[in-house]
Amino acid sequence: MSGFIYSIVKVIVKTGLYGYHKKTTISGLENIPLDKPVMFLPNHQSALIDVLLIATDCNRKPYFLTRSDVFKGKFLKRVFNYFQMLPIYRMRDGRGTLSNNDAIFNSCAEILNRSEALLLFPEANHSLQRRVRPLSKGFTRILFRAFELYPDLDVQLIPVGFNYKNATHFPDEVSIYYGKSISAKRLFNAADLNSSSLTIKNKITSNLRQLTTHIPNEEQYDAINNRLINEKADFLNPIAINKKVKAYSKQHLGDSNEVVIPNLNTDFYKSVFSILNFPVVIVWRLWLKPKVPEDEFMGTFRFAFGLLSYPIYLLLLFILLSIFSTLSIALLITVVLTMINILLVKYALR
Repeated sequence: MSGFIYSIVKVIVKTGLYGYHKKTTISGLENIPLDKPVMFLPNHQSALIDVLLIATDCNRKPYFLTRSDVFKGKFLKRVFNYFQMLPIYRMRDGRGTLSNNDAIFNSCAEILNRSEALLLFPEANHSLQRRVRPLSKGFTRILFRAFELYPDLDVQLIPVGFNYKNATHFPDEVSIYYGKSISAKRLFNAADLNSSSLTIKNKITSNLRQLTTHIPNEEQYDAINNRLINEKADFLNPIAINKKVKAYSKQHLGDSNEVVIPNLNTDFYKSVFSILNFPVVIVWRLWLKPKVPEDEFMGTFRFAFGLLSYPIYLLLLFILLSIFSTLSIALLITVVLTMINILLVKYALR
């Protein structure tokens, strides 16, 4: 029964992600071993959206390392445990809480020993900037604990590159690139943990920089990023983008590359979408959107709100129409409205 509920939730979330994104492309699923312990190591840009995109399509049922401050209350703890979420404690949670990570690391080692999958973000934070940030040693500590307890493990490291066109925008486009699996055992030297940690981090960093856009030049970051946007570069294609970045980095772009906002004829479609979904749109804009704490959470809050509120909106609309007309007409209008929304998201809205 529990597995059935998990599957139902997965289908609902996957359907919601389909309706939320204008375009989603996934590459490299064949690189994921199905019968070995796996650590998914993605770059981190869009908070929970990153997690959901992997969880619904990675062909595994991964455990997730999640910031501990969300594990509040018995009910939430039970929900998070059900969905295989494990708390990870940080300095900001209090120095005294860090000792709790020891038990979590042991749990992660046991998970890997069962040939299951872990998902954790090696950058240890999120950012909308199109670059791979320095990796934390946290994921290597978990890996080394697994080797300490189970020396014969062949843990496969899977770097994952997220590429958003504009992670704060709706509807957005995203591509996910799963890199080739890397045997951590071959890079591990029990006699020199520091060297092993550095070698593994450098290997993952190098791969991530190929799987997602990486603008290394901090001084020219804004100029390069804005030029890419103005040239309508395909951010879903990191290989092509990184070639452009390399070329631009050799030029002096100055401060002239401000983003030019084109005068697109999409206001009509936005107005149609807003009118058709007025209750949902107005609540989002006036109530929830102002409460989003950081831009990195914009997609997460918008998606979660839409996933919860849109079915309620359709149900209330169906009930209201059923009162003033027939059930068949109410059902027809509700279905047509849903189809129009999908078409607007996929083909009209920008």
